Order: sequence, then C-alpha cells, then structure tokens
Amino acid sequence: MTATCIMVLGTTSGAGKSWLATALCRHYARQGFKVAPFKAQNMSNNARVVASDDGLGEIGSAQYFQALAARAVPDVRMNPLLLKPEADTHSQVVLLGLVSASLTAMAWRERSSHVWPHIAAALDALRAENDVVVIEGAGSPAEINLSDSDIVNMRVALYGNAACLLVTDIDRGGAFAHLYGTWALLPEPERHLIKGFVLNKFRGDAALLAPAPQRLQDLTGIPTVAVLPMWWQHGLPEEDGMYPLQAALPAPGGLPITIAVIAWPRISNLDEFQPLKNIPGVRLLWVRSPTELAGLQANDWIILPGSKATASDLAWLRTQRLDAAVLAHANSGGAVLGICGGLQMLGSALIDPHGVDGNAPGLGLLPLCTLFEPDKTVQYSQATFAACIAAPALLPVTDMVHGEVDVANPWQALAGITVTGYEIHHGLTEADLALTRASASARVVLPNGLGWQNAAGNVLGLYLHGLFEDPTALQALFASRLSGPVPTLDSVFDGLADFIERHIEPEVLAGLLA
Repeated sequence: MTATCIMVLGTTSGAGKSWLATALCRHYARQGFKVAPFKAQNMSNNARVVASDDGLGEIGSAQYFQALAARAVPDVRMNPLLLKPEADTHSQVVLLGLVSASLTAMAWRERSSHVWPHIAAALDALRAENDVVVIEGAGSPAEINLSDSDIVNMRVALYGNAACLLVTDIDRGGAFAHLYGTWALLPEPERHLIKGFVLNKFRGDAALLAPAPQRLQDLTGIPTVAVLPMWWQHGLPEEDGMYPLQAALPAPGGLPITIAVIAWPRISNLDEFQPLKNIPGVRLLWVRSPTELAGLQANDWIILPGSKATASDLAWLRTQRLDAAVLAHANSGGAVLGICGGLQMLGSALIDPHGVDGNAPGLGLLPLCTLFEPDKTVQYSQATFAACIAAPALLPVTDMVHGEVDVANPWQALAGITVTGYEIHHGLTEADLALTRASASARVVLPNGLGWQNAAGNVLGLYLHGLFEDPTALQALFASRLSGPVPTLDSVFDGLADFIERHIEPEVLAGLLA
C-alpha cells in the first residue's frame, strides 16, 4: 500500500491550512479510505501526548486533532519535528516526540540536513500503512529565503508527489495577489503540483469575485476550486496562537459567567479551552491587562494556563500588574485555576538549579514549591478527585437575569470525578514545608502530585491538561448550564467535513486522489 498524498498549502500563516486539512481527513475517512495526517515541522506550544516507539512523545495539537478526524491513532510520525518557542529567537526542538538537546542547540539552517531523513522515513511509513495521507504545510511555500533549507513545504510535496491546494484568507485583503505571487515564486516543477486555489473566510456576494478567478486561471492555469464562507463557530481549536483577544460572545442561555484566561507571551496548550466557548452563558476572555479583569464578579473565574517559559511569563504577569488583580480576585473568594505552568506560579517559589526555566518567587496562593529538573514529564494521566473538595460558604451574587443567587465554589462539583488528561512539563511540585509548618497546608485533591487546593477552597492547581475536554468533568462543572449533551470533537469533525462537501465539488475532492 502506497498512499496518495494530498497537501494543503497556505499563502500565509493563519490562512486556514490546519482546519482545511482536518476537514479533508474526516471527508476521506468517511469515504472508506484509511487516512493519516502529516506535518513535517510544526512550530507551536500547543502539544499533545501520543504513542511513539519509545513509549510516549509529543506532537503538535493540530496533528493530534487531524488524526482523530481521520479516525486514526495519533503517533509521533504524524508530526516528526515540533518546535516549541521559548523566546522570540529560540525554540525547544522535539524530534519524533522527544526533546533533542543537540538539535535545540543547532543553527536553523544546519538542522534541516539532520532531520530530513527522519521526516522522509516518517512519511514513507505512513504512506505504507494508509490509502491517503493529508499533509499540512507551514507558513507559505514561497518563503524564498528559506527554500534551500525547506523541510516542510515543497520539498515534502515533491517527495510525496502530492496534489496540492493553495488556500488564502480573502478577509485579509490581497487574496488574488497572494495566490498569484506565491505561484509565481515557485519553480515550475513545484507549480505543477498545485491543483487548485481556495478562497477562505469570504464575506459578501460571491458574484462580485468575477472576473478575478478566471483571470487568475488564465495567468496560472490553476482553477479556483472553492470559495469558503467565513465561519466563526466551526468548533476546532485555533492553531498557532491565532485566537481573538476580545471576549467571545457566550452561547445563549444559562447563568452568565466570565472565564478570564491570562494570555501571557509563552502560553501553551491554549486549545484546551475551546470547549468552554460552547457552554451556554460562558464568556471566554483572553486577558493581557488589569483593566480587563476590573469587572469580574465573585462567580467569575480566572485561569492561569500552561506556559513554555514559566518564570518569564510570571515576570511578565508582574510587569503588567496582573498579579495584583489575580490576588485580589482570589482573596475576595473568586475562583482561580492554575494549569501546569499556571499551577507552578500559584506556589510560593520556583527553584531552578539546572537552568531549565528560571528562579522566581511565586504568587503565594498555594503553599507549594516547584523544583525544575532537566528531565521532562510527558505522559497520559487518569485520576480521581478527592471525594471531599473544600466548599467555602456560598457567596451571594447579584445576577441581572436571576436576581440574588448563591454561587458555590465551582471546584466542589469535581468531587469524586475521574478525569483523563495529559502532562507535559518540567519540574516537580511539592508542599512547601516552611509554609506547612505555619498551618497553611495545601489540600491534595488529585493523587501523585497532580492537584492541590487552598484551605479556603477557591484556588485550584492542576498539572493535568485537558480538564475541559473531559466530558465527565465538563458535565459536572457546567451541568446547570447545559440543556443537552456536551458537544463532542467527533461532531466538530463531521461538521467540518459537511462544510467542505457543501462548498467543494465532489469531483474536485475525488480528483485530488487521481
């Protein structure tokens, strides 16, 4: 078996490559083909734990979701090279799921010759096991300054003889220039692989596009095979940190609640908050200044998410004076949740004897201390919350719709719930003995160092990613707001496939396999 390769290229980052590749994975899987996704190199701090020859490893979240859409088991070959930015000019390099210190230290242009054999072998293996491999490119294939060291765009396309779609974001403007310019900068053998142009995020009357698509085809010989309307609520987590900083409009119904996620510079695994957007009454807010937290009520939440550079992001939090706003909300009884790096920040101190991340005093909301270690924890985890989670006195809250209501500590709803997720972190977090002796002990709510709670009960810290992707946890936390079952990822993938099947002719989708 040698799979046919279909590749989604983009004129820019954020053009729509990831979601279109995900939709194609589900479409071809629904046609009865055995499908696998592939992206040679992904640069993202959104990662998932998947199978590897060495046990477990990391891949970019986009390829994880694409594998699920393809009804395949995610594994590290689907994203053999993952770059996790730690600073503006530095990334941690993950090869076939494992951190490589030597590749991390290597110059960008040197790296390609070392990693290409691994990339080619991963693609060969996937092609040998499947009927179709849906490949996602990165950025633009016409970055001529990087073409000599390319390992993710046209080198992959040529290697797999892939039928390529070139997608552009027409909402940004200049779409036809982007498409023509990208095509014009490619050498002839690479141009030959492009089978169709896709206009994504179109708003307005499609009749107004004429005569541009035909003129573009006259210039390039390539047809525009799809005009995809703007679609805000497709339900797939955004890739590459391309999330709106403004508050998302809540789904109608339910008690109104704001969940404010601190959007620090090296935020990681932000995609795990996507399910919150679908909860009636929930307003998801990405926060970068104290003024955005000024209107929070007692029943609103603050989430400190994961971070690829915990000490650096904690310093940023203080520079922005967001630390005082977080402390004020917690001290007034408001709910605060720290996940992974966010958990580490909630403690009293970050101690880094090996130069992994950095030393810093924590926020002091949990009596915990984190010791950074060179080895990285990458694993699946399943655990059960303690049967008795602290429940402080109910807080009277004035709600504009329902009048006076009592809002209990939201974390109490997790008592006795078994949840499944994953860990990706450096560092070991334990109770701070000095604070424990002062009777400020942390309540253990998940075993094996996965979760703690403060004595008052309103501050919760977890190493476990994926809480809001676990249907049981989501149902427990938001049962009063849900009129039906929790939306599933599978329904999202089917929705994506339905969408492209409405807007791309069947013969085009079938023709990519020819």
